Amino acid sequence: MLVTVALFVLGLILICLGGDRLVDAAVAIARKIGIPQIVVGATIVSLGTTLPEILVSTTAAFDGSAAIAAGNAFGSIICNTALIAGLTQTLRPTKKVETKPLLWRAAIFFGVIIVLEIVGFLRGEFGRLVGFLLLAMFVVYAVLNIVRAGAEGGDEEENEAAEDGSLLKQFIILAVCAALLYVGANLLVDNGILIAEAIGVPQRVIAITFIALGTSLPELVTSIVSMIKGFSNVGFGNILGANILNILAVIGIPAAVVGIPLEASTYQMDIPLAILVMAILIVPILFRKKASRLQGIVLLAIYAAYCVVSFI
Repeated sequence: MLVTVALFVLGLILICLGGDRLVDAAVAIARKIGIPQIVVGATIVSLGTTLPEILVSTTAAFDGSAAIAAGNAFGSIICNTALIAGLTQTLRPTKKVETKPLLWRAAIFFGVIIVLEIVGFLRGEFGRLVGFLLLAMFVVYAVLNIVRAGAEGGDEEENEAAEDGSLLKQFIILAVCAALLYVGANLLVDNGILIAEAIGVPQRVIAITFIALGTSLPELVTSIVSMIKGFSNVGFGNILGANILNILAVIGIPAAVVGIPLEASTYQMDIPLAILVMAILIVPILFRKKASRLQGIVLLAIYAAYCVVSFI
């Protein structure tokens, strides 16, 4: 048990260190390239923090458990938006959001997820064709990020410059920090489950807490550290980018490999709820160019209700 506790603590230390330095590196990259923090958060940072979901879904597909991917992807979107964004916006609402990079990314997210809801309702599965189309859309999304990066220049937040260094150095730091987040999250979740089982916590509670939140820990740590450091747009962009990657890659890869059968609750509750919480987060910001504490409180209340309903 001592080894388990030690590994749990080590995992906590790794994700704290990784999240702290990842935010600094991301801000430094944004400044050096000359793009808004929300853009680097929605691209480079979100790719790093979404790796756990991508790896879990891909491994599950090759192991014959592709159905896990849908719950993993949409559950992560709900957790990222309702819990993580809800928490950070309640504590410190994001100010001065650049709507130009937000608008087209939001259009991609809502367009794709609404199509997935229709397909899921009509067919009860995401077939291989859907998977290939999602991966093609992922390529389009990646290209758009590269092409539009120059047009989305100009940092919207005024803060002290992040730690200096070459661009290559900052990318290396960011990659190492993403790896630390992944390893730390795995140590925290795996050993947290063992500790919970040892002290008699029911398996259902473990599933709703440790396992459900496990793959979203990188987003949680990155968002909180971004908020503390005053770079809230990095955390906000990270949530947006991670949610887009969840539907394009986390669903797309296993669907393209073997197809994903869906439970009725996926298209009856999970996908509609994912659309709702993202609409609560994004739509007011598009009009006001900033978030509000009320949005955060509403999102947290929705997540609490979602957990209660899932538990019951």
